[in-house]
Amino acid sequence: MFERFTRDARSTVTGAVAEARRAGAATVTEEHLLLSLLALGALDPLGVDRAAVAADLAAARRRGGMSRADEEALAGLGIDLTEIVSRVEEAHGEGALATPAPRRRTLGASLRSALGRTEPDDRGGSRHVPFTEGSKKVLEQSLRIALGRKDNHIGTLHLLLALLSRPGTPSEILTDHGITYSTAETPRRSAQVRSGGGCAAVPPGPSRGAGGAGRAPGCLLGHRT
Repeated sequence: MFERFTRDARSTVTGAVAEARRAGAATVTEEHLLLSLLALGALDPLGVDRAAVAADLAAARRRGGMSRADEEALAGLGIDLTEIVSRVEEAHGEGALATPAPRRRTLGASLRSALGRTEPDDRGGSRHVPFTEGSKKVLEQSLRIALGRKDNHIGTLHLLLALLSRPGTPSEILTDHGITYSTAETPRRSAQVRSGGGCAAVPPGPSRGAGGAGRAPGCLLGHRT
């Protein structure tokens, strides 16, 4: 599957791993894929405010990663998620629920600890960080979407559409910012490319999967990214 990924799509995947490492997370989640798309500027052509989306993702982490659907389900059971978060943070400090789950201690780490050696700082990145089932499904769905559109590659557009097609916090936050599946694949948007600070319109290719000549890497909805 990965041989179909364009340069920017591969950068999105490796960027998601880097985001997870930076956060000290044990796994790569759908949120990390979205953060990577944001960092690459892939959503800029859609008018997305990177800082605002990142802030909303941080707020969701503060709720323990609970989506709005989760919150509504709990409310139906008489459970106030906001109150729970407030009480947990009162007892354990702000952002207590956002703290990444601890990584499983390896034999090597235990031996180094017994010998009084400190663990190396891996934020730069040699430690393997596995993808969650959810993030794997996003990658698989991006392939299905590309095949359904008769595109012979998987780009950042397909990754975004895959995120939007799945329930959860990333799609909810994107929808809150006016980005839905239908708006993301609007043909007019698909004819944009990044040029300096933005994307300029160019004539579309003869088919949805053909792309257009001269599309610059980095623009989400120029299909070759």
